Amino acid sequence: MDKKVFMLLGFVGISFGLVIADISIPTKILPQTMKLLLFAVAIVFDMIGMSSRFYSYLFSPALKQRKRNIIISDQDAYWLSTSGDSVLRKEGDSFTATVYIKIPLYRSATEMNDDEKLDFTRQMSRLLSISDNPTRYTAQLHMMNKDSYIRILRENISKDEDEEMQLTNSGAPQNKVERIRGRLAMWRRMLDSVTGTNSLELVSYAAVSAKGDKEYEATAIAHQHAREIMSGIASVFGVTPNIITGDDILKFVEPEHLLPYSTISEQMSKTMREQVA
Repeated sequence: MDKKVFMLLGFVGISFGLVIADISIPTKILPQTMKLLLFAVAIVFDMIGMSSRFYSYLFSPALKQRKRNIIISDQDAYWLSTSGDSVLRKEGDSFTATVYIKIPLYRSATEMNDDEKLDFTRQMSRLLSISDNPTRYTAQLHMMNKDSYIRILRENISKDEDEEMQLTNSGAPQNKVERIRGRLAMWRRMLDSVTGTNSLELVSYAAVSAKGDKEYEATAIAHQHAREIMSGIASVFGVTPNIITGDDILKFVEPEHLLPYSTISEQMSKTMREQVA
């Protein structure tokens, strides 16, 4: 049953119940003034029911409200496919699958001469005509999460510091000690460089979607379109595109993955500042 019809019947049913209660309850129990008020409330519900046909979007959030939170929809906005290579969402009785294709392009227009810019423009024109299916081509700039890289640098520093201490205590030749100290200085400079500024990553990608009555049907059609586009990208640019999978897909759909709020070093610095304060 349509939600608008269900909402109309619900309000009319409440109004009908109030009218029945108004008529059946004796005046001794319910004073005449309260009966008039109850009848007025019934008329109000009738008016709401009739207007819900055109203004259901105003009443629906209030009806779905739970405590202080308003639930617009009880369905997930999207979810990853079981194969982890596409994003799915449900629209009515059908499913829509979206596949993201990474295009490894590393050239910048600022580094091209006029002839190269013209050639690149022609390539982009060919790219747009690869597929008859609607496809989104775009580039996305997002902050890189450097936590794992910083962790590796800290582990290397700790390992070399232990080695330096062992060489110093064992009376090793000075050249070995100086070599390990030089490597330590290198790791520390790299750590200072990595943690000193935010690193940005530019990703060029294509996104193609397809609908199906079942999840696997939508996913299969989307992947078929994606393979056609990948073949065209490879022939136009001479690169090897690949389908983005796993948690990397979340970079294109979730702000939390698009912009990591901090790195390990920033968290440590914040903790130290809080302790000092």
